[in-house]
Amino acid sequence: MDGREHARLRRITAAAFSTHKVAKLRPFIEQVTDDLLDGMAHEGAPADLVSSFASPLPVAVLGTLLGVPVADRPIFDSSVEVLFDITASSDEQKARRQLGLVDYMSTLIDRKRRGEDDDLLTELVRAHDGGVLSNAELISLGLALLTAGYETTVGQLSLSVLALLNGVLPREVLKDESRVDAVVEELLRLTPSTPLSFPRVAVEDVELGGVAIRAGEALVVSLLHGNYDSTVFAEPESVGYDRSAPHLTFGHGVHRCLGAPLARLQVRTALVRLFERFPELRLSNDRTAVSWKDGLVTRGLSRLDVAW
Repeated sequence: MDGREHARLRRITAAAFSTHKVAKLRPFIEQVTDDLLDGMAHEGAPADLVSSFASPLPVAVLGTLLGVPVADRPIFDSSVEVLFDITASSDEQKARRQLGLVDYMSTLIDRKRRGEDDDLLTELVRAHDGGVLSNAELISLGLALLTAGYETTVGQLSLSVLALLNGVLPREVLKDESRVDAVVEELLRLTPSTPLSFPRVAVEDVELGGVAIRAGEALVVSLLHGNYDSTVFAEPESVGYDRSAPHLTFGHGVHRCLGAPLARLQVRTALVRLFERFPELRLSNDRTAVSWKDGLVTRGLSRLDVAW
């Protein structure tokens, strides 16, 4: 969506993802992170960091923010990828998962309407009941917030850990409070889970890289290549702790990711506490320690086996 309709929907949800509102989630995110790390320590090495840590953290955070009951959260583990699915599933499989998610969200909305919860989904239900949202918008917005914030964050967490394990930058910098935020930004820039934008439509004729693009034509932007643009970032393949130019991992302009503050907080908390708890964290010796997801518009790992 663009224009007034896009601005209307964004305005309804923006407050929930403000830096101030997200900061209030810090103690909860820290507690969930520590609990997951306790679980890893209890189970022992080797451990799959994706299933034991990178995946359950955003599920818990988004579930709490939107008000998804804990017992229902496993539903999304097998379905949320559908938003970014290009070739991983057949059209029939994608349609079945989409319908399943819509059916679940409709049921959850009915439960919210009968309760008095204090969460984002309940706020959206009230907006619908007040005539601000249509029923279709209510369902699709609830699903978009949950699925988009889940898959991208899982991918970003696993990719960031892999980069640190591979020595892209020294993990010791995570101990330097003055540099942690810069470290997170560089990891977001260097190894983003969102390498491509959703389609954009040209509003006027323009020439880019010697290619003529006509008004009305759709195109997909490579956010990953933008993050390595040498005209913007000096020595783009190396780590810089004092870069002033913003990267494109969260997009740009009016469509910039609403959940950027929440994603940053989760990545920051997860990395600092993970390497505090397991300073000797390393890839396991298994040749299949790293497995990549296939067929999605996002980047991420399906498995990351680690030891300590």
